[in-house]
Amino acid sequence: MAQVIADRRDIDFVLHEQLDVEELSQHERFAEFNRKAVDLIVSEARNLAVKEILPTRADGDRQGCRFDNGRVSVPESFHKVWKTFNEGEWLAMTEPVEWGGQGMPRTVAMAAADYLNGANFAFMMYAGLTHGAGKLVESFGTDLQKRLFLKKMYTGQWTGTMLLTEPEAGSDVGALSTSAVKNPDGTYAITGNKIFISSGEHDLAENIIHPVLARIEGAPAGTAGISLFLVPKIWVNEDGTLGEPNDVVCTGIEEKMGIHGNATCSLALGGKGKCRGTLLGEENKGMRAMFLMMNEARLLVGTQGLGCASPAFLYALNYARERLQGRHLLKTFDKNAPSVPIIQHPDVRRMLMTMKVYVEGARSLLYYVGRCEDRMHTTADADTRAKYQGIVDFLIPIAKGYVTDRCLEVCNLGIQVYGGYGYIREYPMEQLLRDCRITPIYEGTNGIQAMDLLGRKLGLNKGKPVMDLLAEIQAELAAAKALPATADVAATVESAVNKLGEVAMHMGAAAMSEKLLTAFAFAHLFLEVCGDVVMGWMLLWRARVAAQKLAAGAKEKDRMFYEGQIKSAEFFGHTLLPITQGKMRSILAAGSAAVDIPEEAFGGK
Repeated sequence: MAQVIADRRDIDFVLHEQLDVEELSQHERFAEFNRKAVDLIVSEARNLAVKEILPTRADGDRQGCRFDNGRVSVPESFHKVWKTFNEGEWLAMTEPVEWGGQGMPRTVAMAAADYLNGANFAFMMYAGLTHGAGKLVESFGTDLQKRLFLKKMYTGQWTGTMLLTEPEAGSDVGALSTSAVKNPDGTYAITGNKIFISSGEHDLAENIIHPVLARIEGAPAGTAGISLFLVPKIWVNEDGTLGEPNDVVCTGIEEKMGIHGNATCSLALGGKGKCRGTLLGEENKGMRAMFLMMNEARLLVGTQGLGCASPAFLYALNYARERLQGRHLLKTFDKNAPSVPIIQHPDVRRMLMTMKVYVEGARSLLYYVGRCEDRMHTTADADTRAKYQGIVDFLIPIAKGYVTDRCLEVCNLGIQVYGGYGYIREYPMEQLLRDCRITPIYEGTNGIQAMDLLGRKLGLNKGKPVMDLLAEIQAELAAAKALPATADVAATVESAVNKLGEVAMHMGAAAMSEKLLTAFAFAHLFLEVCGDVVMGWMLLWRARVAAQKLAAGAKEKDRMFYEGQIKSAEFFGHTLLPITQGKMRSILAAGSAAVDIPEEAFGGK
């Protein structure tokens, strides 16, 4: 069975033909990242992913993590790969060279992450959380904190986590009870319990640095009184040497549906009264610091979803080409007709096309968000930076929430293409589905992403990010309508875009009225239709580029790929976007049954 992760031709198309990433090399910050360098980076990431990381996926799933008296062991195969991964300096691809990073554009790092997360995202979580924790130190740390922690984290010598969730404070972080009391030496005594901590304890690195949300004695209630602290597993002296173990104890790990190779821990802080931490940033500004990291963390989760969906599609495609089952539909009554590969059956093609469009559209969307971030680093104009930051802020709930919902659907369809074989462990599909299932849940459930989109992002800066995004979409619509090959589907996408404008105004008004509860009952459906329209835009953009390549006389080896892009846009526009129109009519109808039903009327007694 072929070992597949992502379609290199598709990655190259998004980087070079859709997003023109080489343009970034004209700017001083990214001068060394010309096409040759970009292609080399992607090739090296692919080699590492396929040859080293991918073999650990099934092994890590079956062996899992082991808990023994406060200590956690990761799957044995992870150790060698962790060393190789860090020797290649993959952990901090976009960060400054002085701290152990590579300084590459975010768009290029997204392509590398496409392969790395697709190979084994349970393994890559150790790196992703470390990078996120390091980014907090880089953004808010004192000079001493940076000197002590940053390079060792960005090079993977030490790892990091994110300690937010508590037994009574999950999505409602403001309800946390972990406390911090200032010590005479300026450190803080931390006391509390945290749960669902990914990578919270393991044996991959000699030290684990925990950013911890806690409330200083006397601080205001809710999120306004939360501060952020750095709490090392082993105390770090001011000269950089390791001191005594800190009072951070792993009390157990979770037995989960998927991502078995990543340790999901319960941690007790200060059980013996000896847990010390240092303030990271300002007092009572911890949530503000964490929100700065949320865009990156949620974009990463979208990439994890793609990392499951992309191989699921490619495995299913290869299987459908090889699996012989049944006669061709046009020869149903010919008893002598041979069995054909199942890819020749219309319903299998429907499933494969659905998988294809969501994988391609998600890849383009995630890379596009990275491209917007890169644009912020290549302009001195404050208004331009604000424009792209606003677009990123608006798209993040879609890149996390919508993308992971659709990627889960792709994995589910992948099992269906395989039939009974997809349900058994001999084939990779069932693990991909189990692993993918966490992505709509953590880093803010997709219901919370929907509430964020409606409650915060829709009205952000008086709606300017939405208008800026619509301007980008309208520009693509105009370009696509000018081409015969894409004019028809462009009209379909344009109709959905126009309808979405009406829906957005309706939802914005409802969320500010006495119909607030009903509006938020439709928040997830609103997220879906926004995602559908953005997906239509991305696929149309791809099709327009492909049509121009074909019109210009594309090489024979590329013609089928380009024609496939046009068919993807047509399938989405004519088969799936009409369903979106129905969803939008449902939102406008604003049925209130979900909020009006008495609790007892749900039944269950």
